[in-house]
Amino acid sequence: MIRDELDKIFKNNPILSDNHILEVNRNDIKKLVYGIRNVIMPGFYQGDDTIESIYGHLSVMISKIYNYMHIEDDYKAKACAFIRELPEVAKLLLSDLEAFYNGDPAAKSKEEIIIAYPGFYAIYIYRIAHILYRLDIPLLPRMLSEMAHSDTGVDINPGAEIGYSFFIDHATGVVIGETTNIGNNVKIYQGVTLGALSIKDGNSIRGIKRHPTIEDNVTIYSGASILGGNVVIGHDSIIGGNAFITESVPPYSLVRIKKYDIEIKQRHQD
Repeated sequence: MIRDELDKIFKNNPILSDNHILEVNRNDIKKLVYGIRNVIMPGFYQGDDTIESIYGHLSVMISKIYNYMHIEDDYKAKACAFIRELPEVAKLLLSDLEAFYNGDPAAKSKEEIIIAYPGFYAIYIYRIAHILYRLDIPLLPRMLSEMAHSDTGVDINPGAEIGYSFFIDHATGVVIGETTNIGNNVKIYQGVTLGALSIKDGNSIRGIKRHPTIEDNVTIYSGASILGGNVVIGHDSIIGGNAFITESVPPYSLVRIKKYDIEIKQRHQD
């Protein structure tokens, strides 16, 4: 009885009616992420990955996604286009690594950052996912970003545009929306949201810029929320912790919440 009801629901749902199964899983995503990492950051992890093996694995994944989505396109050409972007990804990651090392006095070495820092790992996956997003490959970019999200607590939509020397200190709880633009030498702390204002009909603004623009040399401290597609945080500004911003801020600004009154009383000793 329950099975019949479920079958009827799925049969009447146009998204699921073709009974197609996506033959790409989390293990495939991990293999791609780790393989690329071994090639562009050699010497840190075990593995005998090569450009050729990455190309082969990615080609198969794109082919399976196209089959699932009923897309007719040259999956091999897409994989080649991705491979050609790897040197640029490596350059950006080196600039991010430098930003981490210069920005965090607790970092004992760059090797420690590569191996152990969740913020750097999340940015690495974003850099890969963003190339796939720009190549208009469906599903795969978001699958990568959601793996990073579950592993690190950092949620960067692959559509976001992020410049060089990007630093997320402490990571965890960071949200960066799809149409966010982030300039160069930007530093953000844990719990920062670069998001959109909530509306009733999300489909009405699909494809429209709805997340903020953060210009060069901006620092955003923990817990700050910056919302809206028309909001621009001017270059060389500092956004204090827990600030809630829905309007643009001019360059060289300091935005902070006025200090709360704190009351301290002596506790009775038992």
